[in-house]
Amino acid sequence: MSSIAFYAPLKPPTHPTPSGDRAVARALLKAIGPQAELVSELRVYDGKGAIGAQETLIDAAKIEAQNLIKQGHKQGWQAWFTYHNYYKSPDLIGPIVSKALGIPYILLEASRAKKRLDGPWAKFAELAETACDHADAILYFTQHDRQALEAYRHNDQQIVHLPPFLAETETVSSRDKPKSNKILSVGMMRAGAKSQSYTLIAQTLHALKTPDWHLNIVGDGPARDYIETLFSPFGKQVTFLGQLDKPAIAALYRNASVFLWPGVDEAFGMVYLEAQDAGLPVVAQDRPGLRDVIAPVTRLSAVDTIADMAQDIDHLLNDTAYWQNRSQTGIEHIRQNHLLGAARKNLMAILTPLIRSKL
Repeated sequence: MSSIAFYAPLKPPTHPTPSGDRAVARALLKAIGPQAELVSELRVYDGKGAIGAQETLIDAAKIEAQNLIKQGHKQGWQAWFTYHNYYKSPDLIGPIVSKALGIPYILLEASRAKKRLDGPWAKFAELAETACDHADAILYFTQHDRQALEAYRHNDQQIVHLPPFLAETETVSSRDKPKSNKILSVGMMRAGAKSQSYTLIAQTLHALKTPDWHLNIVGDGPARDYIETLFSPFGKQVTFLGQLDKPAIAALYRNASVFLWPGVDEAFGMVYLEAQDAGLPVVAQDRPGLRDVIAPVTRLSAVDTIADMAQDIDHLLNDTAYWQNRSQTGIEHIRQNHLLGAARKNLMAILTPLIRSKL
């Protein structure tokens, strides 16, 4: 495989703040292999709809693109791969560079938002649509993402499924149910969807019938004070651990009995893959995106009721056979569908023909 330029405009894999986006970008670099080169760390993101900020980023991207065209000619890049492209964070570089070099342009997790072509993000939305139209292939993680990509497919571009994956080659073989009733939640603390998930967690805890549970929460952010207030009625039964590194979180996955994260507006959520990889049963709501990464045996709860999640947690904490079945099927689901080997095979099946077609 020839040299492949890699870029992640929303959050580069070198970004200091942990997140699902950063984890996916790092996993992609590992899956593509040593031929992948991170060619730019320019972050393109406007969360407020500030036209002036967008213009500044557009100007910076034009300069970056011209420098990368020279670099690409010198190094002989054979393809350009961009992870994440949407109206708040469009790829302003890849279409320019790939066109100048005459190489395939591939997008992963690109979203169409025609309704954003009016309003404060209009310019960025237009450029995100331009990037989608320019792509030779658009890869998607979930069936929910596929719908708009198919509806607005440009010419004969490929729309291809790539199952989300962990940057690992192996998973555990099995594990036993812990004796303690530890529940684990992992999520950033910010307003919007994340805070909504935390609100649902607090409501679920009130509905539990099992008395001796303990919830560990991993995460930090600007909404932490608000979120801590949500859980104050539970006193010492809830522990806030703050932001932790990957090994520390992995140890918590291994020692918990239930992973609880409702999943409000999650694209799919790396935490669900990580939990199942550790043999930790997942309790979540039946939402788009989650269905693509959760083992089919998992009982996803109805969105409009708290009782379902509480009942599922009580069942897992008090029925060892049920817990073991959920744990083992989660492990097998990850092993068969969401590890590095399968991802690398899928990516090479897409990239190799595209590169050859341009030679």
